[in-house]
Amino acid sequence: MEYLYPQNRAWVGDLIRWMELLEFSEPAVRAALSRSAKRGWIVPERVGRKAYYRLSARVAWQVQTVRSRLYSYGSPWDGRWRILVYAVPEAKRTVRDRFRNELVLLGFGTPTPGVWISPNASLEAAGNLIQFYGLEDYVELFQAERFSSTEPLRLIQKSFNLEEAQKRYRAFLAQPPGEPQSPEEAFVQLTGLIHEARKNLFLDPGLPPELTPPGFLGVQAKERFLERYTRLSTAANPLLEQQNAAAD
Repeated sequence: MEYLYPQNRAWVGDLIRWMELLEFSEPAVRAALSRSAKRGWIVPERVGRKAYYRLSARVAWQVQTVRSRLYSYGSPWDGRWRILVYAVPEAKRTVRDRFRNELVLLGFGTPTPGVWISPNASLEAAGNLIQFYGLEDYVELFQAERFSSTEPLRLIQKSFNLEEAQKRYRAFLAQPPGEPQSPEEAFVQLTGLIHEARKNLFLDPGLPPELTPPGFLGVQAKERFLERYTRLSTAANPLLEQQNAAAD
């Protein structure tokens, strides 16, 4: 999805070449595209004799939301908590579970069952998520200057898995940078870099400086990620430009 943004559309030939570099065969790629189209994640299009796939509006929204977190970190805190409280009936358990998973991706954590908080998540994105799942009658979303008598840092540590995030950040910062020898190798490294960074979004909401535990490596890890991302993107760009030109 990263390489489709912001056009949100790609030629099938590009998708096959990209995935072959990641050791996926052409039949496997075509089968995955077919399944994704049936599920409504992507939409097939034709321009002349060429076949394209466009992200559905829903998936495009998800990509944009994830990117807004992936490439930013640690903005100053406005002192307000974003709070979401829900009581979803058991009959909607499947919807509830999907909703909860996406709340985590938005940057919400849960200090207690049925309650989700974030110091910096987008209320607009959370509202869109509520509407998408049709949970308006079961969810309350609001902001508050103070959530509870618990100290803010203690509340953060209770709501998010910062220990696991710290382990991942420490391992990432210890990795040698690696120098790609070709655009193809840069593309593979870039894809792996983004894939691993996305996992951190489920652990760390992108803490504001005021709420960062002592010694937490989130800012250093984000700076290193952006540095590597820029370097690898530049190195991989000839490959991406060549393949995009092939679709014209």
